[in-house]
Amino acid sequence: MMHLRVVCALRDSAAVTDLLTKEPGVAHLAVAPGVGRRPVGDVIEAVVAREVAEDVLRRLTALGVPHRGEVSLRPIHTMLSDAAEEAERSVAGSAGGTVVWDELIATTGEESRLNSVFLGFLTIACLLTAVAVINDSVITLVGAMVVSPDFGPLAALAVGVVGRRRDLVARAGLALGVGFPVAMLVTAVLTWLARLGGLFDPSELAGLRAVSFIYQVGPFSAVVALLAGAAGMMALTSEKTSALVGVFISITTVPAAGFAVVAAVAGDWTRCREAALQLLVNVAGVTVAGALTLLRRRRHVVPLRVRRTRGGGPGGPGGP
Repeated sequence: MMHLRVVCALRDSAAVTDLLTKEPGVAHLAVAPGVGRRPVGDVIEAVVAREVAEDVLRRLTALGVPHRGEVSLRPIHTMLSDAAEEAERSVAGSAGGTVVWDELIATTGEESRLNSVFLGFLTIACLLTAVAVINDSVITLVGAMVVSPDFGPLAALAVGVVGRRRDLVARAGLALGVGFPVAMLVTAVLTWLARLGGLFDPSELAGLRAVSFIYQVGPFSAVVALLAGAAGMMALTSEKTSALVGVFISITTVPAAGFAVVAAVAGDWTRCREAALQLLVNVAGVTVAGALTLLRRRRHVVPLRVRRTRGGGPGGPGGP
């Protein structure tokens, strides 16, 4: 279930109340008349089944509510309510199989924003990878994978392509196109200083065992990237976000970028090229699998929207 909050102008209040009252997937409708000050109007709250949340948001947008007020939606993790359970049972589909498009746009849009925090985490992840390579440490490498924020822009690319959102594609492309070069440059400088200080012996790259999989590109590189991309998109479009940790430690993006830098500093251009290819394979695999998974899951919710529109409810089907 999800918590819906609408701050609407007086002219919209009756239409919003009527819409939510007639929707079977809505429970605990509450109206606080006249409490809104900007805009002057009412505050309306309700509990909405996830299966109809996307449809409700589109119908509220069709009424023009977001242009004159505010519509917010957030998941409810714990709720004890017979009425809410009845509302959820009254709608078709399953909550885990429902995509709330606006929620997905907001999540991926925020996670793909290029800022100092994103650059900081990506740089730290690349540096951890360099340390992992120098010490042939899988544990440190896993830490780098978990710290890395690069899955956000990759997911945003998939969402932007499927939703035809050029702004989201551009934002994700900027984050990846600027973030990786900056993180790799910083890592290269510090790795070079480590070599000058005697902390890194380039000849040790030839004897790597535990982390050699980073630059060894093969059929399973693409398989793992595709599976990770599919799992990541399923986690983002459902309530199984805990699965994202497994996604983070499956894709070999930051490890490949960090290894390429260490190999370049060591003058091992063969392994550097192999690691760079691993990076490209993982970026492409995660993005393609994410887009295909999202296409599949979006088709799953179309029949619900079409059925409600034909049933005479306000609003109608529409793209993002």
